[in-house]
This record gives sequence, structure tokens and C-alpha cells, in this order.
Amino acid sequence: MTTVIIKDATPEHWPAIWPFLRDIVAAGETYTWDRDVTQEQARAMWLLPPPGRTVVALDDDGTVLGSAKMYPNHMGPASHIASASFMVDPAHAGRGVGRALGEHVLDRARADGYRAMQFNAVVETNTRAVGLWRSLGFEVLATLPEAFRHPSKGYVGLHIMYRGL
Repeated sequence: MTTVIIKDATPEHWPAIWPFLRDIVAAGETYTWDRDVTQEQARAMWLLPPPGRTVVALDDDGTVLGSAKMYPNHMGPASHIASASFMVDPAHAGRGVGRALGEHVLDRARADGYRAMQFNAVVETNTRAVGLWRSLGFEVLATLPEAFRHPSKGYVGLHIMYRGL
């Protein structure tokens, strides 16, 4: 496991986030974003204003290993349920970065007063992510059949995952 330092993301982190975010989205295997998202669109969707939060995972040298964003899943009377999205640079996968980001976001959501966290669209074939979220206490509430068009596996399901805080 790599030493992972989690900090609030700043605009200065964006040049390090964008290359792996772009590649992950362009692969079309795990995110519901348009595969040809522009840098400007991606930046606006990833570096969130309050009440959203975006963090980066850094190693001891300051290299960006991954990033996560957390935000209210809905507005108004449902704003006490958080959601989040995560991206780990594939060059640093398998080193505990996703787990560190997940644990941090859960702790931060709890501290911010959220009562639960819901992921709206976890691609069922993304078994590493599904396994990680299950190990962190999430359960699959439902799977929307054939809701995601995977580039090599065809139509696969999207899990809605939930965990109380």
C-alpha cells in the first residue's frame, strides 16, 4: 500500500487530474459521462463549488494518484444523502488509493452531517469498484438492467449502491 495524503483539490491540481480523468472517461467502461467530454466540461463537473467538495490523493512527493468528489445526491428535503465519484490514475491502481479516497469521503460526509451515501450508477462489470464499495459497507439496492452501454461487453447493468453513515 502506498502512503496516501488526501487534501482538498485546488485549481492547481487540475492539470494532473485531467489526463487520467480524460482517459478513464474516453475508455467508456466505468463512467456515464460522454466519452468525448471536453476539458472545460470535465473541470466544471469535477471541481465542485460548495456544498460539493473535491479532494486529491497524493503520494509523499505530491504526485496526484487519484481524486474524488462528494456532493448532495439531491436538493431540498433529500439533501442529507450524499453521493460521490472517484477516479484513480490507472498507473497507481491496486495500491490502496481508491480505498483511502473512499474512507476519507465517508468520514467527511459523516462530519458534514450527511446521513447516508448513495451511488447512482456503478457499472456492474466494474468489479473492482463494486468489491471496494461492498467492503466499505455499501449494498446494491437495485440494478438497472442494460442501463450502460459498455464498449466491449454490450449492454450491462448499473447498480444503485447505498450505505448509512
